[in-house]
Amino acid sequence: MMVSQINNKIKEGHLNRKAIIYIRQSTDKQVHKNKESQRLQYALQDIAKQWGWKDIEIVDSDLGSSAALGSSERHGFERITSLVAVGEAGIIFSREASRLSRTDKDWCRLLEVCNLFDTLISDGEQIYDCNCMDDQLILGIKGTISTVELKILQTRLIAGMEEKAKRGEFKRQIPPGYIWDTSEKVVKDPDKRIRDSIQLIFKKFREIQSIRQTYLWFHSENIEVPVFKDKAGKKGIVWKLPEKSFLQAMLKNPFYAGVYVWGRETTKLEYQEGKVVKRKSRISDPRESKVFIEDHHEGYIDLEIFDENQDIIRSNCLSQTQVERRGAARNGQGLLSGILRCCRCGRKLYVAYYGKSGTAARYICRGDYESGGKYCLAFGGRTVDKEFTEELYRVLSPYGMKASIKAEKILSMKEEDKIKVQEQKINQLEYEANRAFEQYNEVDPRNRLVAAELERRWNRKLEELEDAKKSLANIESGRYNISDEEKRKIFALGERFSQAWENQYCSNSLRKKIIRTVIKEIIVNEENQMLKFIIHWKGGCHTELEMPKPVSGIGQKTSLEDLEIIRRMALRYGDDAIARVLNKLKRKTATRKRWNESRVRTIRGKYSIAGHIHTIEDPDILTLGQSAKYLNVSQTTIKRLVANGILEKNQIVSWAPWEIKKTDLDSTNIRKIVRTLQETGRVVVKGNDLERQTKLFND
Repeated sequence: MMVSQINNKIKEGHLNRKAIIYIRQSTDKQVHKNKESQRLQYALQDIAKQWGWKDIEIVDSDLGSSAALGSSERHGFERITSLVAVGEAGIIFSREASRLSRTDKDWCRLLEVCNLFDTLISDGEQIYDCNCMDDQLILGIKGTISTVELKILQTRLIAGMEEKAKRGEFKRQIPPGYIWDTSEKVVKDPDKRIRDSIQLIFKKFREIQSIRQTYLWFHSENIEVPVFKDKAGKKGIVWKLPEKSFLQAMLKNPFYAGVYVWGRETTKLEYQEGKVVKRKSRISDPRESKVFIEDHHEGYIDLEIFDENQDIIRSNCLSQTQVERRGAARNGQGLLSGILRCCRCGRKLYVAYYGKSGTAARYICRGDYESGGKYCLAFGGRTVDKEFTEELYRVLSPYGMKASIKAEKILSMKEEDKIKVQEQKINQLEYEANRAFEQYNEVDPRNRLVAAELERRWNRKLEELEDAKKSLANIESGRYNISDEEKRKIFALGERFSQAWENQYCSNSLRKKIIRTVIKEIIVNEENQMLKFIIHWKGGCHTELEMPKPVSGIGQKTSLEDLEIIRRMALRYGDDAIARVLNKLKRKTATRKRWNESRVRTIRGKYSIAGHIHTIEDPDILTLGQSAKYLNVSQTTIKRLVANGILEKNQIVSWAPWEIKKTDLDSTNIRKIVRTLQETGRVVVKGNDLERQTKLFND
């Protein structure tokens, strides 16, 4: 543009106000990497000086803030808008003026304000006057062209990435344990220590079958794992104790199963509280991603093991619904917890613990109880667990010898993993110590500033090496060697599986792991006081087992009077209200305990009494307190009306809430008595001769 044309648009009023230099880059990566763009934007202040402005303000607080739809607020942009609105801005410089005028709704709003307050817009080459229709048209055309160009470039780039990803060649940050080689292929890390550490994580999870317990094991044994960390602007491997989130991400990453996945994350725009917000979501099933390539590279585990690991993680998650979760194997008494499923409704049975010590297991299917119905199934766990133990003896005893051989091998190699990890750590520290010595040895001794630092680093590596050797010595000194006599006992236990099962050192969590190893699921049904089980074994076989339903509470039954009270009150009142009435009546449970909400609910489930957790409110039926409040009188007045037969009330049992119909309270007779009470202070329940009554208050 000619200088004369620029001068024609710049007036004296514009020069008397500020020149605003708006600087912005969309991402933090651009801020740190694209320095040339910053230089060009900051150079706009030189152009402003050439055109005659002396008061120049640079607004660069929006560096790294995107202007896309759904992005966060830009405080620098709000600063510019406020300066224009108070008439302090004569011109706004921005190298993105033409594009933003078309695609940024905030910028379009700014142009309207500039039109009102006669503020110019410039991209460093041309000046646009918002009051001039031609300039507005030029801005719009340039903005449209820039938008189309941007969309085309984005589409081409994304399409190119997707096509390259479909071939498994799109390079990105890969997890620890892998590298890109010179032929652009994914291979395992050549560092044996890294490979063995990754393999150890998957091995321990398969043994423990719990992410949290795996995390605790690594910390208790003080075993470090390789993780990526920023080092001088680049990602590098560092060794540290693992975080729980790191183990979880690794166990859920299909890359370790030799699978190349691309396109798992999606971005959606949502309208919340008057604003458009970006929401990033991650596809839970990697097979539903845009790209899923099996056998892309060598895996640390195969895909089948990966799928089994995901099933274990999902079943251990306590946040899932009670229907599907199995939970990790713990030391509770219910050996079949998590693998029993109701034949009637398909729900999984959960375990509730009763008894004085709270350890007596009982398997329960909720059915539609939560919605006012009843339990599908409920039976004691002790007898059922005993029957299934006998079934396991019969099935697993022939395999006892094989188990003994494996157990002897595991005990013999119990410390091998820790020793192997520690030896690899020592080898690496020896290399690092030698390298530190070589660096120290090559420096000129007269340069004490450098030599002192290199000597300190060498000494630090030597100290770490000495600590690692001491740890290895402690592990080897505590290594347990199995004697010939102990081997003989192990093989004897293999021949008698029942003795190994009943051994005091065999915990319930271990027993549950054994059961879940051989049994996939158990379907249970009840017919004529008989429990029928269909056992789905892991090998694909199905067997049936039938036994009488265990009778709970022999010799201790809830009294018929208590059952009648519960049955009558359960039609409307909640379990807490029923328990309160039973305690007022000094009633006790079958085990001579006070009633509470949980015990009433248990009895309803046991005797199939439909009811409610909370009292169902009826607007037409009021209690004593509600009636008094409704008439604005005292409860004593309501009691007198009931005692004199003027007002009717219903009560299921003594101490139960009164039930008074609202229509009776609205009757003419009751309203007349209440009105007389309010006027005279007297309750007239017989006759209407007020002259013979003494007034409560003097006139």
